[in-house]
Amino acid sequence: MTPPLSPAVETLMFLPGASGNRQLWKPVADGLSHPGERRFFGWPGFGGVPEDPSVTGISDLVTRVVGEMAGPVVLFAQSMGGLIALRAALEAPEKVRSLVLSVTSGGIDVHALGALDWRREFTAQNPHAPRWFLDAREDLTPRLGQIAVPVLLLWGDADPISPVAVGRRLTELLPDAELVVIPAGTHELASERASEVLPHVERHLLKPRK
Repeated sequence: MTPPLSPAVETLMFLPGASGNRQLWKPVADGLSHPGERRFFGWPGFGGVPEDPSVTGISDLVTRVVGEMAGPVVLFAQSMGGLIALRAALEAPEKVRSLVLSVTSGGIDVHALGALDWRREFTAQNPHAPRWFLDAREDLTPRLGQIAVPVLLLWGDADPISPVAVGRRLTELLPDAELVVIPAGTHELASERASEVLPHVERHLLKPRK
């Protein structure tokens, strides 16, 4: 009898935040035992990546990510990247195996939950950042209940940009979400506290999709 085919190994896709830092997830990616290919994204106009005239909004970045999903994927995303990952999961649910989101806005009203408005400081430090990004406002609240895959939410309790209240609200809105809070973790949680994050990610990657 021919043995059954094993399921395809997921590709691990790592999405940065507005900094465009492609190295942010590398300590986590390097520490994982998962056999899947690692792919690190950058955003045109961010983190030293040249601008692309064809990219004029978040939707264009979502299209790029979805277009790179040749098979099943696990999306890792930090901050702004989390919005892109959630939208990608909504647009291509059959390809997304699970999500790992760190200190993201998640497409909800973070200011109502006590988040610091970071745009002025970011603009001062990144004067050439695309204007469309700074002006973007998107509310995914009515749609988050459609995301059925397991979602791991990684938060630090010392992050004013995305406070723990944001993670708690996303846990309420996402059907299969787990929130892990790292004491004294900051907005750079995924890189600064990788050794503490890793065991939670390893466990999450073993969760079956409902």
